[in-house]
Amino acid sequence: MNTLDSRKSYHAVAAAVVAALAGAALQSARAADGDWTSYNKTLTSDRYSPLDEIKPDNVSGLKEICTYDTGTETGFQTGPLMVDGVMYLTTEFDTIAVDAGDCKERWRVHEDVMPSALKVNRGLAYLDGSLFRGLQDGRVVAYSAKDGKKLWESRIADPSKGESVPAAPIAWSGLVFIGNAGGDNYGVKGRMYALDAKTGKQVWEFYLVPKEHPAQGGASHSSAAAASAATSAEGRASAEARSSDAHQASPQKATQSYEEQLAASWGNDPDVPITGGATWASYTLDPDTGLLYVPGGNPAPDFVPALRPGSNLLTDSVVVLDARTGEYRAHYQLVPEDFHDWDVAAAPVLVKTASGKRLMAVAPKDGHLYGYDLDSGERLYQVPITTIENAKAPLSREGTHFCPGTQGGVEWNGPAYDPDTRLIYTGAVDWCSTVMVADPDKVKSVSVGQPWSGSASEKNMFGAFDPTDRWAGWLYASDAETGNTAWRFKAPAPLMSGVTPTAGGIVFFGDMMGTAYALDAKSGEKLWSQDLGGAVGGGVISYEAGGQQRVAFAAGMTSPIWPTTKTTAKVAVFGLGR
Repeated sequence: MNTLDSRKSYHAVAAAVVAALAGAALQSARAADGDWTSYNKTLTSDRYSPLDEIKPDNVSGLKEICTYDTGTETGFQTGPLMVDGVMYLTTEFDTIAVDAGDCKERWRVHEDVMPSALKVNRGLAYLDGSLFRGLQDGRVVAYSAKDGKKLWESRIADPSKGESVPAAPIAWSGLVFIGNAGGDNYGVKGRMYALDAKTGKQVWEFYLVPKEHPAQGGASHSSAAAASAATSAEGRASAEARSSDAHQASPQKATQSYEEQLAASWGNDPDVPITGGATWASYTLDPDTGLLYVPGGNPAPDFVPALRPGSNLLTDSVVVLDARTGEYRAHYQLVPEDFHDWDVAAAPVLVKTASGKRLMAVAPKDGHLYGYDLDSGERLYQVPITTIENAKAPLSREGTHFCPGTQGGVEWNGPAYDPDTRLIYTGAVDWCSTVMVADPDKVKSVSVGQPWSGSASEKNMFGAFDPTDRWAGWLYASDAETGNTAWRFKAPAPLMSGVTPTAGGIVFFGDMMGTAYALDAKSGEKLWSQDLGGAVGGGVISYEAGGQQRVAFAAGMTSPIWPTTKTTAKVAVFGLGR
């Protein structure tokens, strides 16, 4: 064989190897497309499924393939995962693996801990064969995805102070990201953590409110390495220009360091602890930049802002951190000086628009969808997606009625994005409440770890809600570039489930009366619905099993604060059944 023939042979073999590798990569990518490996499918939280077997012309043929019944009544808000043919879900106490094709249980692990008031856990993170979740006793635990064997546990919160860990973590680059809840309890400070995925060891900790009380002469914050916001493009969003309208704060270039801004934004007297900023849903991460986006909870006491004068950074904000180090990079405060319990609860979605703009869309409990240009920090839009009433009216001891109420707006499942329609889909709660505030001296007398809303009513600590014949739910489809409404769909009950658009042109979600829906993604036309027998308050995911597209709904949420049907928690799986 001459040199030329050798070269031809070499190139033929190389081409064959490249083709084989490309085929394997394509097969792997297709398999990944059919999986659902994070709470919002992707780390950027778009919730978009590229599966397209189910389309507008055949979705009416969806049939129930199988159901997994947990056998327990619980606040079922889990966001199921599906990895390599296995679905993983959580209840307050249990972590469960079921076959994604036939719903047969593979393993179930129980944690013997004290029950929590809301009976809630929102789900798992998956990374390299391991599963991670929080518990109401303040622990984060890791299990083997294969058999449920416990790998490690790490404590990040103190239940004796009213802290817990109900959020669904996310995992990336050897790290698990999760924070503590309990920011409505006296003295609890919201914190965010990165844990080593192999060992559970704490890598960094970040406080979302001042760690020490500025009025007592303490340092305003302690993080891994808090940085000035003035020098980065992302940091241009870190200073907020104040106005009388709490929704019109606009980003401007920082003239103070982040620590100075944080300290100056809390004017509490020395005998009023800085409280709030906890996280209780899930998070978003940009793998390209290594930035973590953390939705921050409300300040407390919720309804008595006079006890905590100032804008109360970093509450009611999306806080941007370096995922590897925990260093502060930026924040976007959506509801400064909040006095309605309008947390930023749900994870924001990061998208690249048709014009090439890097956009963050986020929807808090204040009933609006916000869009931000991530390069300039500019707020592009703020549009209402549910009823807005008395948003600026001061709260009174006689009672003030406002919308959204304290359980209105967007709760723990945020916007989704469809790159085909270029629309953002957001489910919202249309439910108003009336709050009567207590005397400030009485509010100050609460003990550490006790609920601290500032309501005058012990029975209705977060307000008295309108009757359920006056509640509803909205699904808004909004143009990603402008925020303009393309269409909207009104449901007879609040929408708090995950919202999932697919490449087949369908949007799936469910409501609190237990109805599962499929709408045309372009027009909003209702194409299919099904009664699931229990409130859909958890994830709605689409995945591939046995070569077929499936849609799973986490249904049966039973909660002491939501008037829903009492039933056992279930995951119901649907497909075309061909």
